[in-house]
Amino acid sequence: MKQLDLDDLPPRAAQLLAGLEAGEVLVLVQNGLAVGRLGPVPSPPPAPGAEEAAEGASTLTGEARAAEIFEQFRSLMEDEF
Repeated sequence: MKQLDLDDLPPRAAQLLAGLEAGEVLVLVQNGLAVGRLGPVPSPPPAPGAEEAAEGASTLTGEARAAEIFEQFRSLMEDEF
């Protein structure tokens, strides 16, 4: 991840960036052409069956979930080798 210190920018640019609202898109323009966009990253759509998996995963504690994942991994390794 890159970081930009607003104190290193000209005052007008720093003010523009600091004044962005949540979800607002900033278009970067050079010589009248749009060269980039900065804005919120859309969340990916849920994978098919993700809701059922999320419901099942939320009922397990951290240790139980880790044990389940380890067991699945071990089972895959035994099947493979």
